[in-house]
Amino acid sequence: MADSKTETKSREVNAQLKSGKRKQAGSGKDNARLMHHLLAQMIRIRRLEEKSYELYTREKIRGFLHLYDGQEAVAVGVMEVLEREDAVIAAYREHGQALAKGVSMNSIMAEMYGKTTGCSGGRGGSMHLYDKETNFFGGSAIVANGLPMAVGLAQAYKMQKRSSLACCFFGDGAVGEGEFHESMNLASLWELPVLFVCENNLYSMGMPFELAEAETDLLKKAASYRVEGERVDGMDVTAVLEAARKAVDYIRSESKPWFLECQTYRFRAHSMFDPERYRDKSEVKEWKKRDPIKMFSERLMDEGLLDEKQLADIESQAQQEVEESVGYAEESSDEPIETLSRYVYSDMKNSE
Repeated sequence: MADSKTETKSREVNAQLKSGKRKQAGSGKDNARLMHHLLAQMIRIRRLEEKSYELYTREKIRGFLHLYDGQEAVAVGVMEVLEREDAVIAAYREHGQALAKGVSMNSIMAEMYGKTTGCSGGRGGSMHLYDKETNFFGGSAIVANGLPMAVGLAQAYKMQKRSSLACCFFGDGAVGEGEFHESMNLASLWELPVLFVCENNLYSMGMPFELAEAETDLLKKAASYRVEGERVDGMDVTAVLEAARKAVDYIRSESKPWFLECQTYRFRAHSMFDPERYRDKSEVKEWKKRDPIKMFSERLMDEGLLDEKQLADIESQAQQEVEESVGYAEESSDEPIETLSRYVYSDMKNSE
């Protein structure tokens, strides 16, 4: 089944905005169009996550599921300044990054269903989305696993004399892993084009950030490896976009890494199996007052860049796209039993 009309339109708008013909923010209709695009991308992610939650409770989606509600501004803001040729590596909470990078919602939903039409052929599931066409190198269930992958990709691009960069998303929990320090060190030492994006949502699973790290200033950690960086409000999509643009311009001009800390918050538990006993409901309630979608839509209305009808249209299109993706997944085929061992055991016929 082909992509939905809503999905196709989103891809076309995304391509136009990244074509190099986009005018600077503040240029009237073009600025309004960009703002609507950013809002639509965040709403698409939120509606996908809400539907995924519902489908998981109905046992349509199985395995592990880590939702992205609350962190949408990070994925959308960063992805807006990347080129299609740039590589993106994420962690296990990667639905938002995949969708913002241009991975089809149909293929994401089918992957979570475990269907052959999924972006990873139904073999990866929620934590292992992969799409060659958009250079989305997927998520990983292993904390900090994506950082050395990003360094390897950046090294390959540099050796090939390509202008592409590698962008790596990870949580604050990854900072406590050895791969973080090794990757930062090598990226700096070899002067590699890597954008390290730390989505600091204050909790690594159930561990509060301040109880896990003796030094909580992540820019100091980056500086210890001579990596330039910046801290930004991860609940403000335009703040993230501008910080990411500054970072990408630096990486492309200097061919050196950059560390971007986005201070954000996940509205749901760590995963669907998490009883969430480590944080008060009052804390979550306070953070939800800074919902990136709500704040951004209200701001656009105050500035006269958005009205109720336009917002309703964006919401309707996102909901339609989600429902079409569910239909696509439901109608897709399961892996035939006779091929279940493919990619698990060697194919002796092909190896001869």
